[in-house]
Amino acid sequence: MPTAALQIKVSPVQFSRLASSRTAWLETLSDFLAFPSISAIPSHRPDMAAAAEWLANHLARIGLRHAQVLPGIQGGCPSVYADWLLSPDKPTLLIYGHYDVQPVDPVSAWCTPPFKAALIGDSLFARGASDDKGQLFIHLNAMESYLKTWGRLPINVKIWIEGEEEINSPTASAFLMREFERLKADAVLISDTEMINADCPSIIYGLRGNLTAELEVLGPGRDLHSGRYGGGVYNPLQALCEMLASMQDRNGRVAIEGFYDRVNPVLSPDVSLQGCKCCQLKERQILEALQVDTPWGEPGFSLQERITSRPALTINGLQGGYNGPGAKAVIPSRGTAKFSFRLVPEQSPRHVAMLLKRHLARCTPPGVKTRLTIGKGASPVLLSLDHPVMQAVAGAFRKTWGKAPVLARSGGSLPVVEVFQKQFQVPVILMGFGLPSDAIHAPNEKISLSQFFRGIETVIYFFAEYAKL
Repeated sequence: MPTAALQIKVSPVQFSRLASSRTAWLETLSDFLAFPSISAIPSHRPDMAAAAEWLANHLARIGLRHAQVLPGIQGGCPSVYADWLLSPDKPTLLIYGHYDVQPVDPVSAWCTPPFKAALIGDSLFARGASDDKGQLFIHLNAMESYLKTWGRLPINVKIWIEGEEEINSPTASAFLMREFERLKADAVLISDTEMINADCPSIIYGLRGNLTAELEVLGPGRDLHSGRYGGGVYNPLQALCEMLASMQDRNGRVAIEGFYDRVNPVLSPDVSLQGCKCCQLKERQILEALQVDTPWGEPGFSLQERITSRPALTINGLQGGYNGPGAKAVIPSRGTAKFSFRLVPEQSPRHVAMLLKRHLARCTPPGVKTRLTIGKGASPVLLSLDHPVMQAVAGAFRKTWGKAPVLARSGGSLPVVEVFQKQFQVPVILMGFGLPSDAIHAPNEKISLSQFFRGIETVIYFFAEYAKL
């Protein structure tokens, strides 16, 4: 046992509560958050490589073994791996996370610099604070608590931290096939989701799928003077808006023919965790967390159902024409929209992409041309809850929160979950500690320190409970 571990006469949980531990963890996390590891922007590839190298060094510093940067596959971003495999009679857990983050636009909307962590009240603000660098560090700090006190972990652990989750993990399947022997385990643990709220620990059992697309509408060969040609030339931006509007009615129901053909009614989970039950949030709580006054969406469904278990179409960005100060009398030569679908079980990204292409071919007006780019999709997933490891998860939450977790579906997507299901065929645990108010993917992203530290305790307890199985 390492000398450092012998000198500390506290338990792992007690170690996680020490002011010195918490101060050091926040300082280290702040260093990690400083990397602008934006996978969607090619110019940030050097930052991605630097973040991966820093992370591998950190895993080694806290006492994990074989810490290294693994090269990407098919030109993809590098991954980071480490392990602790010194308990041959105990199960092996694979911990997954990602070190890449979303773009920070618009920078002007940030109250603090996005890559300089700022502690304000009970929250740490920075891009990646919740999604997923902060939640990843919950696991790393839990393992450090064991290694600094016991000098060992109660179970075997492997860690895979990828750099492409925010671009839908395009090379994950090929990477996991290449690294199957290195990464195979008895279960997979992921903290990259939200809890219902701070008082309601949650186990996520379902995720919506995702399909991204970009539509470019092309008109005249150059921008035109709107005074000379307005009313006689089809404006590409107008055509773009009309085409986008044709895909969805004003109530939020997708109007693409065949889109709902494979959508089944919401299924209740196979509840086998004693004391767990589905939780339907009150509409007011959701709206308050989102700072929205009025709900919107598909008629006949609650707000909770709309954002977790019903499909949706979202316009993510529009570009074209003049957007500077003042006015410019111009008919732009082109307009572009980025949009995405959230999909539910039985819907496949490939099928929805086919329906989209057919729809746009029918509704493109004369006088313009279109160029459609389909991005990488992620399939929706439903997770099994009948494995004994879920009892360990529930037990850990009870010890930290004093209550059993509820079962919930998430409206977000994690592309790698389906890959784990198909290639590893082991239980996948979605034990998230984020909150709806964390503003992930938006300016002023943050993580609650109370959630962060309670999360560390929960993972410590989970390791101990899992070791008993």
